[in-house]
Amino acid sequence: MADIEPYENALDAIPGAHPYPRTSRYHDAEIGIHRQPDGTEVRYTKRRLLPPLVETEDETQSHTVSSGERPDLLGQRYFGDPAQWWQIADANPVLDPRELTDEAGNVIEIPLAGGFPRADRGDRRV
Repeated sequence: MADIEPYENALDAIPGAHPYPRTSRYHDAEIGIHRQPDGTEVRYTKRRLLPPLVETEDETQSHTVSSGERPDLLGQRYFGDPAQWWQIADANPVLDPRELTDEAGNVIEIPLAGGFPRADRGDRRV
């Protein structure tokens, strides 16, 4: 018998059901509605604040940057998806994700899959 996916995962497959897929850094961001003077509603994603950096060795692993590496390549290597580079950027104190790999020899933190702490609660990001 095939496993049944949870209801919230099934919603991700319906176009327009949620503006961002579960793998997006904006999936948990609040959606706001701006009402223009003519009454037209415009939906927008509210500001997403970076989660706090947590100093725990059991939820991250160190990676020494090699020449030619890029954030998307690291996302593919560690998460199997190049679009997941943002998890690495969130785990390190950088403003621009290119800062992660701009200098060979830099040591950066890689969150373990499923182990990155959420900013709003103490549970784990999926």
